[in-house]
Amino acid sequence: MFKRIASLAILAVFSASSALAAGGGGHKLKHEHWHFDGVFGTYDKAAAQRGFQVYQEVCSSCHGLKYVAFYNLADEGAPFYDPAFPNPNENPVAKALAKQFTITDGPDDSGDMFDRPGLTSDKLPSPFANDMAAKASNGGALPPDLSLITRARHDGSNYVYSLLTGYLDTPHGMELAAGMSYNPMFAGGDQIAMAPPLYEGSVEYTDGTEASVEQMSKDVTEFLTWAADPKMEERKRMGWMVMIYLFLLSLLLYGSYRAVWRDVEH
Repeated sequence: MFKRIASLAILAVFSASSALAAGGGGHKLKHEHWHFDGVFGTYDKAAAQRGFQVYQEVCSSCHGLKYVAFYNLADEGAPFYDPAFPNPNENPVAKALAKQFTITDGPDDSGDMFDRPGLTSDKLPSPFANDMAAKASNGGALPPDLSLITRARHDGSNYVYSLLTGYLDTPHGMELAAGMSYNPMFAGGDQIAMAPPLYEGSVEYTDGTEASVEQMSKDVTEFLTWAADPKMEERKRMGWMVMIYLFLLSLLLYGSYRAVWRDVEH
């Protein structure tokens, strides 16, 4: 009897875990072909730039990127990297983006806080002064910071994409709580406090790309994946260098072994 109860408990735990991994309501996540997938994968810089535009014009009204500084956007491998400006603090795009913001700094010599133009060393400002202000502006729900969102969720990139494209009409007979939307991809259940953030015409891409909901969702996912793992390309290059080094070292050691022991009978 005890073994039967234990087996049922383990099965329930694994079933719940599988449902959570699939996306709250038990729906399977959509799996896109990402440019950064695989051992040779790299970030699609054009898509990441468009994704930053989506974040800036849509997502940043509620969600912050507290671990991303303006100069990070111009680091090697970043969306706005320019080899002509190896120092990201000198990158004109990063400098222009920083100057769009007014940063409260201080205290000064008199002990007062003051406002100044943004610098490339500043982190991207939060849309709210504190968590309580964020909750008050969002019906009691706290919008998560997006800096690490694709690392903090199971199959994060596919999860973010699936969530953004997963809003559906409320099923017949289902009653939503006040202020909630129906999204079976949401890891917390079928009801989510965030209304559909993207719709046709939300953004007009500067490069002329058609800004469909699917395209915007894919682009902002590309950007957020970079934000959560900005050193991915460097890490993969280093990994391949290490593998090549170990392969050559193995050949050298094998050749040395043959040379040292060639006249010795075994």
